[in-house]
Parts: sequence; structure tokens; C-alpha cells
Amino acid sequence: MTQSIPYWHVDAFSAKPFGGNQAAVMVMDEWLPDEMLVAIGGENLFAETAFVIPDASGEADWELRWCTPTYEIALCGHATLASGHVLLSHHEWGKGRDRVTFRTRKSGVLEVRRDGVADGGGYALALPAIATEPAEHPDAAALMGTEPQSIHRSELGYNIMLYRNEAEVRALTPDNRGLEKLGADQFIATAPGEKSDIASRVFVPGGGVDEDSVTGSAHAALTPYWAAKLGRNAFTAHQASERGGDLTLRLEGERAWLGGPCVTVVEGRFLL
Repeated sequence: MTQSIPYWHVDAFSAKPFGGNQAAVMVMDEWLPDEMLVAIGGENLFAETAFVIPDASGEADWELRWCTPTYEIALCGHATLASGHVLLSHHEWGKGRDRVTFRTRKSGVLEVRRDGVADGGGYALALPAIATEPAEHPDAAALMGTEPQSIHRSELGYNIMLYRNEAEVRALTPDNRGLEKLGADQFIATAPGEKSDIASRVFVPGGGVDEDSVTGSAHAALTPYWAAKLGRNAFTAHQASERGGDLTLRLEGERAWLGGPCVTVVEGRFLL
């Protein structure tokens, strides 16, 4: 053992353990080799492990990268929220601070703020709003199990599939092995919600996650999509996965603000 790295296991977009989406957050002084970061992601076996180091460029407070169990990704919302939670609520750096900024390699500068969600225990996360356009994707539609009413797609690989109601979304049994062959796209099934304004489920089998628990990046696409459909820029969302998660969404210019609480379930050291 040559290194001992601070480590937190956080359930993001949940006010209690065993809900929301799990992320590991590791705060380091400098980057480890890329292959080591991916290996740590594989050891943790969460959808994403977040790695942060102090940002020496002056552009942001910290640098941020994310790894799945198999590769590094360009954007992850829930692990960014978890990183903000760790730095603002558990780390010496966050004392007296209400916001933290992250410089990323492919998604620009991201921000997490303390927010009034869950009696002061929540945060708001700013992500780039992801625009989608009407599209056809017959292969994916057939693999969802139930044909969607319409599809909107982004060049970044976000496929929004509209269904009639939340019950229809909950009943989906997609062919994940078939979807896996279509690449690392996100397949986002969505509909008007029962107890929230909108509901969704998110499948990313090509990225190693058959069904994600609560997907921040998917809601960066759902925010402008539903803002246009609902005719308002602020609304609530529920991701109807097995773990489940609730979010507030707000479109502000070119940014999608995602709100929700976090809970820490493990704190310790990762030994290398």
C-alpha cells in the first residue's frame, strides 16, 4: 500500500440510504494514470466513480472526472452532485462555502450549490441543457418492448422516447442485449408523472448499465424537452427505477438546474 485516498459512498438524489443513485467520490492531490482511474471504477462497481483534484488553472475550484466500471465518460450528473455534497459538507475546503465549481474535460465548467431541498440538506446542480430534435430510431423503438409515441434525439447520444403515461413507462421490459448493440447511447423512456410532473426510466446497456437508478445527464436533456411541452421552465421529476429518485428541474438559459438531496452512507480510505 503506497497511497491512502479519502473516499465517500454517496446516494445522490435521495434523502435516505438505499435510494437514489450510488456514486463513489475520491478527493486526490493529483491525477493517477488513466488506466488506474478506470480500474478503481471497476473495483467500486457503481455506475460512476467521481475523481476530483484542486484546479490549478483558476477556471474552477476543482477538476472533475468520472469513470464507469469500464471506461471514462464525458458527463455524469449524479456523481457531480455527490462530489458537490462531499466537498461542501464533508471536506475541510467547503467550510463556509455555498457553491463549488468543477472544470471538466468535455462538459465545460459545472456548478453545485447548496439548496433548500430536504430541509436544507439539498443541492442544485447546473448542467449544460441538451437539445434534442424529432427523429426516427426504429431499431431502438422495437427493442423497448412497447413502441413510443415519438422519439427526440441528440447528436450526443440521448434518445428521449415519449409514452402515454407513467404506468406504461414502468411496465417496459426492453431488450437490453439488443440495445447494447446500438452503442453507448442513453435510451430515456418518459411520460407525464403520477405524483410528479414527469416520470422516466433510463437504459444504457451499451455503457455497462442496463438500467440506471437516477440519471442527471438524462435530465439535462429532459429539462428543455419537457419545458417546451409543459410551457414552463420549472417542474418536478421522478425516475422510476428500482431505487427511485426525485428531482426538481429548472431551465435557465442554456443550463439545466437539477435539484435534490444527498446522503453519505460510507466514509473511509481507498488504499492503493
